[in-house]
Amino acid sequence: MYLPKHFQVDDATLLAALIEEFPLATVIGILDGVAEINHIPLLLSEDKTRLYGHVAKNNPLLKLANQTNLKVSAVFHGPNAYITPSWYPSKQHEGKVVPTWNYAVVHAEGQLSLIDDASWLKAHVALMTNIYEPTAQSTWKLEDAPETYINSMLKAIVGIEIKLDKLVGKFKLSQNRPQEDYASVVDKLKQSPKDALTQMLQYMTMPH
Repeated sequence: MYLPKHFQVDDATLLAALIEEFPLATVIGILDGVAEINHIPLLLSEDKTRLYGHVAKNNPLLKLANQTNLKVSAVFHGPNAYITPSWYPSKQHEGKVVPTWNYAVVHAEGQLSLIDDASWLKAHVALMTNIYEPTAQSTWKLEDAPETYINSMLKAIVGIEIKLDKLVGKFKLSQNRPQEDYASVVDKLKQSPKDALTQMLQYMTMPH
């Protein structure tokens, strides 16, 4: 990833917050010389050293777990927004401005392994349910479904773990613009009703 120093974020708390808010990761590995790409919700361990998730047992990604020292990457995509140069006060002075795209992402890299343990898998799925059901204004729990049905569904999936070697963020949030331009972008985002721009505003106004 191209990563100018002023966009680099190493603060583990900020990276964990983005992963928690945007858990659907793009997981990438090389299988037989071809990129194997999947989209998987992942949870970050409390000590921020591992990612956990689950996939279907027939997912080709599982073949990567059987190859020694083969790394995978997981990309978490935070908010993003088109930034028009018309928002920059500096445009009035010299006109030397162009559009750009602001975004926040986290890249994780590590060794993939499988967790083929029924009790762990059930606890993991229950945990994910308990975390994300409230985001849908729901109180549904795993035990609300028939136990035999849940057990049959669990037999079709397997847990995955990515032991992290690297966790880094790129928060491209107009830090390279003059302060008056930065402040103007924040002000314009405050006037937008679009959810994506509201999310970008939250990232631009947080300490980082």
